[in-house]
Amino acid sequence: MATPLRPTPLRGRVALVTGVSRPGGIAVTVAERLHHLGAVVVATGWPAHDDEMPWETGKLGALPFRVDQHDLKSAAAASSLIDDVFERHGRCDIVVATHARSSSGTLAEVTAEELDSCWAVNVRSIVMLAQRFAARHVPSEPTAPPQGRLIWFTSGQHLGPMDGELAYAISKGALEQMTLSLSAALSSARIVANCINPGPVDTGYATGATHAAVAEMFPDGRWGSADDVANLVAFLVSDEGAWIRGQVLNSEGGFRR
Repeated sequence: MATPLRPTPLRGRVALVTGVSRPGGIAVTVAERLHHLGAVVVATGWPAHDDEMPWETGKLGALPFRVDQHDLKSAAAASSLIDDVFERHGRCDIVVATHARSSSGTLAEVTAEELDSCWAVNVRSIVMLAQRFAARHVPSEPTAPPQGRLIWFTSGQHLGPMDGELAYAISKGALEQMTLSLSAALSSARIVANCINPGPVDTGYATGATHAAVAEMFPDGRWGSADDVANLVAFLVSDEGAWIRGQVLNSEGGFRR
């Protein structure tokens, strides 16, 4: 039976979005989309990491929600973040974990410290978010579509090597591999979990000849956009998306390696 379209299908739900620190980035675009769909959005980022990167960051403009700062490299940060959402709003229905630690380095260059940092931010924090989310989430009725959602992101390293970003690629590989197991672990709390591989997304980190060369690797001659990612997230967190769970979704626009 078809479900009537609703302009604000997420009204009454609370969504946590991490990684909100760059204008035009995936995280801020996802957060704005969920807000427009009716969700109460709790946003957080860690701009100190962007300040270490070679790309131009810029400042976030005016947003219809506040953006806090949490360093998810800290072992306790993920759990306390979930607790903060519950303390402020009494519930949490959706967690979109968009944060990541970027890292360049070959096998000869990678260090134990960088491996540990990528593991802590990119993998451990997701597991800790899932653990606390499951512990505090109030399950929906068994006869209703589950309202709990957890989404995280991998980076396509399972489709082609990324040996120039070794610590990053290894941690992102763990995110892909843990999807089925973590999804099963969350099911008893009526939380649907999935992992997205968005492919190359034009968030400003590539310019010039590199940008043009990557664009040519897409059938449509353009990079993926943050809106392309938000489109998929919006469906997955909707009631209509509840039947998709435990999947790694390669949403790459036909990207040809």
